[in-house]
Amino acid sequence: MKSLILNAFAMQSPSHLNPGLTRYPKDRGRSYKDLSHWIELAKKLEAAKFHAIFFADVLGPYDVYKGPQNTDPIVPAGAQFPINDPLYAVPAMAAATSSISFGITASTTYENPYMLARKFSTVDHLSGGRVGWNIVTSYLDSAARNFGLNTQIEHDERYRIADEYLNVAYKLWEGSWRDEPYLSDPAEGYADPKAVRRIDHKGKYFNIPGPHLCEPSPQRTPFILQAGTSTAGKAFAATHAEAIFLHAQTPELVRPSVDSIRSQAAAAGRKPEDIKIIAGILVIVAETDEAARAKFENLASYGDREGALGLFGGWSGYDLSTYTDDQDFRFVEAPAVRSMVNHWASTVPGSNGKKWDKRTIAEYLVLGGNGAKIIGSTKTVADELARWVEVGDVDGFNFSYASVPETFEDIIEFLVPELRRRGMFWDDYKVPGGTFRENVYGEEGRKRLPGEHPGSKYVWRKDEEVPAYALKN
Repeated sequence: MKSLILNAFAMQSPSHLNPGLTRYPKDRGRSYKDLSHWIELAKKLEAAKFHAIFFADVLGPYDVYKGPQNTDPIVPAGAQFPINDPLYAVPAMAAATSSISFGITASTTYENPYMLARKFSTVDHLSGGRVGWNIVTSYLDSAARNFGLNTQIEHDERYRIADEYLNVAYKLWEGSWRDEPYLSDPAEGYADPKAVRRIDHKGKYFNIPGPHLCEPSPQRTPFILQAGTSTAGKAFAATHAEAIFLHAQTPELVRPSVDSIRSQAAAAGRKPEDIKIIAGILVIVAETDEAARAKFENLASYGDREGALGLFGGWSGYDLSTYTDDQDFRFVEAPAVRSMVNHWASTVPGSNGKKWDKRTIAEYLVLGGNGAKIIGSTKTVADELARWVEVGDVDGFNFSYASVPETFEDIIEFLVPELRRRGMFWDDYKVPGGTFRENVYGEEGRKRLPGEHPGSKYVWRKDEEVPAYALKN
């Protein structure tokens, strides 16, 4: 059995995939602005030996439901709005911990790679190499409008932009400063000027001369995460990602995507086992199945159904308020909605014979969003996670929360000891105090991109006058 990668899936917002749960007395979602809240959570998760906190992010409000451009349904629910930039809290959380890592979502569509490379290098320095970049291309029309566009850039075009973006970033991180660029005699100065170069990138989308503003950080390139599941997204992930975040209702449904990504990675000359597959799941665990179900139902009673439909509108682009309350969405004319709802109807436990109207959709989404949900005793949950590993070939899980920090506290109290007893989770970090990459791969010294990764071709080695790739151009 694999030793699992366990991450906490969070967002610096009142609620993430739990609209309205700020009403629940034990929930601390309202503390998202309080740095001590995040420091306390990081310390708690590190004590339990979680690999990382994975921070989701969006760059616009969910404003499709009861639209157009209407934020009224999401504001009372705190449904991913308001939301803070997650990167700024990481140095403080890193200073209070020593081994847990931090995955930060940032978009390739709305920020120049020269600036983003500097931000991640800075935080990689300040965290001792414990930062990862979850690459997204952004999907909200509200974000596009706020960045001066009338509508989103076409989906596959966003991935073409992202591919060039990554190559620019690799040049900055790996090829703008030579390995070991420092002068041996401090009296001569700080670094060798011959060890710093412009990248002079001239491409279809970006023209960036460089050099990189930051000296080499512990990882140089942050650990690369990605979450796209479209055809273009999976091809991009197979090329660039080191860990891939997937959503599915069952391990049987996630397996084809896993196999496709690993196969594409192998075709690109990468080692399939180097790509770690992380499934997104909400776990509600207690002493018994009955206690867990009661806990789930109690938490759900605080949820905001209008906020849940607001999230659906942003994810799908469809405004369900234009339909009647008793409309069964398994049979609507809109193919995207019909396909999505029929998928849920055929895979979500307890859905047989259920009418999927607005109420059903809202009830389903109000805790954990559209991801899988495992509710039960320690044994029930551990058995199902083991099935995901065996059937789905996943390497770990991003655990979302119904209530923060309570959901994570329950996982730490009930589930983590059982996973350890079964040999499914480590007792301690493989490299205490190590980088994100070292602890994911369990290899001390593995701080840099592997040789098979496309970013490694840009490395400027210490015995080279210029990077090898530059001689070919």
